[in-house]
Amino acid sequence: MRYLFSLIFIIITSFSFSQTVTQIIRGTVVDKESKTSITGAVVMAFSDSVLIKGTTTDDDGKFKLEEIPVGRRTLIVKFVGYTEVVMPVNLSSGKELVLMIELEESLTTLGTVEVEGIKQGDISNEYAVISARQFSVEETERYAGSRGDPARMASNFAGVQGADDSRNDIIVRGNSPSGVLWRVEGIDIPNPNHFAVAGSSGGPVSILNNKI
Repeated sequence: MRYLFSLIFIIITSFSFSQTVTQIIRGTVVDKESKTSITGAVVMAFSDSVLIKGTTTDDDGKFKLEEIPVGRRTLIVKFVGYTEVVMPVNLSSGKELVLMIELEESLTTLGTVEVEGIKQGDISNEYAVISARQFSVEETERYAGSRGDPARMASNFAGVQGADDSRNDIIVRGNSPSGVLWRVEGIDIPNPNHFAVAGSSGGPVSILNNKI
């Protein structure tokens, strides 16, 4: 009798486990606006908070989840750049569930960016408030005979007088060459010239060039 009872229990238990009914969920994931298919979207099926199965969409945006237990389930669809979709579904044993899931692009609001520019020739030196002129590297490449020397380039402007070809002293509006101040990154440079004569403000060529 004991063996008969054990056999009946095993049969009933096996029958109850074999009664887990599953179904298939398949469908397509598309963009909500353009209706184009989305490749690589992640589709997951949950029972409460427990993940049952997951997959990704193919090149045509299609997916297929097999062996999903019937009942009330939750589908979560994710893709980069789109808002996550949480969809409750009721899965029955009668037929597989076919879905068309539309994803909406997520918008991110960025901070304001201000772009400021200056006109050609305008200066960005806070110490030069009047009678100032600025020139770019592109301009300096067109100055003939400048040898890449800023002092020789400046002699091309009105009110600036240079010396002969052997020196790069410049006279600005009649002032002495000794009154010319050189500054790099806000730091004063007493005499940025090669082989400058003592007490003078110039030499054959500057140690600075138009590339810096």
